[in-house]
Amino acid sequence: MIQTFKQGYAVIVGVGADLPVTIDDATAIANLLRDSSRCAYPVEQVRLLTGQEANARNILSALSWLADVTGKDDTVIVYFSGHGMETPDYYLMPYGYNLGNLQGTAILGSTFTQHLQAIQAQKLLVILDCCHAGGQAEAKGAIKSPLPPSAIAQLGSSSGRVILASSRKDEVSWTGQPYSVFTAALLEAMAGYGAFEQDGYARILDLAMWVGRKVPERTKDKQHPIIKISNLEDNFALAWYAVGEKRPHPLPNWTYNIPFITPGLDTAQVATWKRMLTNYRKNLQLIDERMSEYIDFTAIPLQLENNRRLTETKIAEMEHKLGIKP
Repeated sequence: MIQTFKQGYAVIVGVGADLPVTIDDATAIANLLRDSSRCAYPVEQVRLLTGQEANARNILSALSWLADVTGKDDTVIVYFSGHGMETPDYYLMPYGYNLGNLQGTAILGSTFTQHLQAIQAQKLLVILDCCHAGGQAEAKGAIKSPLPPSAIAQLGSSSGRVILASSRKDEVSWTGQPYSVFTAALLEAMAGYGAFEQDGYARILDLAMWVGRKVPERTKDKQHPIIKISNLEDNFALAWYAVGEKRPHPLPNWTYNIPFITPGLDTAQVATWKRMLTNYRKNLQLIDERMSEYIDFTAIPLQLENNRRLTETKIAEMEHKLGIKP
């Protein structure tokens, strides 16, 4: 009998057009979720919209579908890769948007948030890769923006609802091979690369920690994801990473190593180091929560930056003791 993560649902959007990389990124996320040897979401419960299919009407229809078919015990992922703009109202820019008719062709931030609020699932992850500046200079008075303010205010305060944006508004998303740096880190986390306990599940805090550390590391501190998590203790599972197996399956043609804990270490000492590592990771998440209040990265106080770097150093030291590869 084929196993599936039957409670998993997703709407994955890659707008394309002047951002062709978004189609590859979105397709890779959808494929990983549907992969019967990895996340194992039922194929019919993952909707992928790319290119011309990623228009405003289809996106809102897909979000309404999520509201209709999911219940409070389900797990939902909404991924959007495209432009985000403030004019001063916030808009998500789907395929076919017209700067001269944003109300008729784009998705108002408050409308997007209302559709998310209609989803009853108590485990909801919203991923927004909306940092790209290209194509927006034509709109007078417009600025690029990674997060709709209404989503931050209303979703970020609810337990079990997490918002993740690829970067701050003064940054761009770095591309790479075969995927953007942000998407590559997402794929790794969903495939179990960031799993601390390696219990078979890709959990939200593991994903947040992995992406929050790896993206700045790989872009030499030029890109910093924004993570809004209302409850650090609510570390819910997003998916399996290897259909219930404890050891992650390496991603094909990947250069990054899968973390592992070296066997044979003293059990009591390992338990102590694990507790310390857990505390440092929680401290880092709290720092990231504080930093996420500053969407403009240049506004972050130096002391907060220094605390983050010190905590990252402590985490690296603990991981080295435990034999966890970076």
